[in-house]
Formats: sequence, C-alpha cells, structure tokens
Amino acid sequence: MSTSWQTLHTNHSRSWRENKFVYPVLSRRSRGISIGVNLNPDKVCNFDCIYCQVDRRSEAETKFVETGRLLEEIDQMLSLVAGGALFDDELFRGVPAEQRRLNDIAFSGDGEPTTYRNFDEIVAAVADLKRRHGLPGVKLVLITNASMFHRPAVERGLAILDESNGEIWAKLEAGTDEYYQLVERTRVPFRRVLDNIAAAARVRPLVIQSLFMRIEAALPPESEIAAFCDRLSEIMTAGGRLKLVQVYTVARPPAESFVTPLDQHELEAIAAKVRARGIAAEVFEGSGCP
Repeated sequence: MSTSWQTLHTNHSRSWRENKFVYPVLSRRSRGISIGVNLNPDKVCNFDCIYCQVDRRSEAETKFVETGRLLEEIDQMLSLVAGGALFDDELFRGVPAEQRRLNDIAFSGDGEPTTYRNFDEIVAAVADLKRRHGLPGVKLVLITNASMFHRPAVERGLAILDESNGEIWAKLEAGTDEYYQLVERTRVPFRRVLDNIAAAARVRPLVIQSLFMRIEAALPPESEIAAFCDRLSEIMTAGGRLKLVQVYTVARPPAESFVTPLDQHELEAIAAKVRARGIAAEVFEGSGCP
C-alpha cells in the first residue's frame, strides 16, 4: 500500500535500498526533497540528547565511512531526484508536484557530522558533484550541534559551504547550562557551543534549530525560554547574523519516554518571544532532522 506524502514528513528513515550512507527524505523544513548524508554510520555522537530518535541500543552494521561509495551514492541519488525517477518509487509516488523539487543535500545522519575527521574534504567532494550535475540552486545544508566549529578542518569545511550555496543549521535549545545539560547530556561545555555559534555567525548568517518538548509532562520553564532568547540576542549583539530560528518539536519516538511533543500553540508562543527580539522565527510542528 502506498505511503501518503504527509506520512513521509515523519518517516525520515536513514536507509534507502542498498545504500549505506545516502537517503532521500521529504523535509518539512526544506519544503521539498532533501538528500541526507550520514557521516556517522557507527551511531557515535558527542551529544546524548534526550529526544534523539537514533536507536543507539542496537549495534551499527556499518562502522566506517567508505568515501568512494558515499560519493557514488550521492551521484546516483542526484540523478534519481533531479531526473524525477524517485517519484516512481512507491514511497514517494504521492508527493505533490510543488514538493517534487530537490532542495538540498544535508550533512546530518546518526551523529554529529563535523566530528568526521576529513569533514572539509567530503564537503568539497560533494560540492564538486553538485557542480558536475549542474545544480547550483541546490543547497548544501549542515545540520550540526556547533560543538566542533573551532577545529581547522571544520572551519575549512564551513568556508567551502559558503562558496557552494551552503547553509548552516546550528542547534541551540537552551538558555542556561543547567537546561543544556538536562537536554543534551554532553561533556561539551555550553560556553563552547555559544562561542562557536557566535563566531560562525559573524562570518555568515546562520539558521538556528531549536527543538523544545515537554519533559516529564512539564513545559519548558518561562525563565528558560527568556534565557534562550537572551543567548540569541547576545549572538546578535556580538556581531552575529541569524537568518532564522526554527522552532519545532519531536516527531518520532525519542530516546527517553518522558519526552513528549509540544502543540502548535505552545510552539507559536516560543516563536513569538524570539520575534519580539527582532529575530525571524518559524514553527514546524512535528518536524525533525532531515
């Protein structure tokens, strides 16, 4: 039985046929098809977010990125989507005409993509593939927790993105260190993430991705949302540019059962507080990472 295109918004499987690293998704935030690139097939991540949908209890079948195969899969997927053959597939057959567009190639996957050792080299190779297919309007999107922006290889990769119609979606979901640790459960200091986002935003405008949820049935505290908005304002005051804040919630089964989604009204209330600081915000109910 054919899957409806609405269901595809919450069915972001990272497996596609025989591929190991590359997968297509219908992305609500991209408003079209996003080609996902998984640089963490081993499921290792430097964050352990309470809302993460990656099943880290099961052992990964693929441990290492095979660069040649990854690029071959992207090459084939670009042809499949740009040529329209993807929409002959049962899973994508019902996608309406206005969403049958290739919006981006997104570095995301089962962990933090910038922890990949040769990040700059893989970004350069994918950018070259995009050029060879004659797709200058297709974005290269980095979905990231911003923990590694200070590394030279990542800085070089960000510069390549800038030259290749790139866009950085940096995660920021807390205003205080206490809430950051509650949600992200990481050894990476909150200050490092804030400093990295501010430094990157001074070079190019960033998109901020902010997932909010109920924790043990409780809404995010008002004081935390105010502190979150303060952090955004501080980035702007320090000379950073923020293109958009994406306010969204959990869409798929999270790591912890005590995490549940917010409703549209609750998300809009958070977005309104962001807009009150003079920063554009958009709500994506029931969305998730490509």
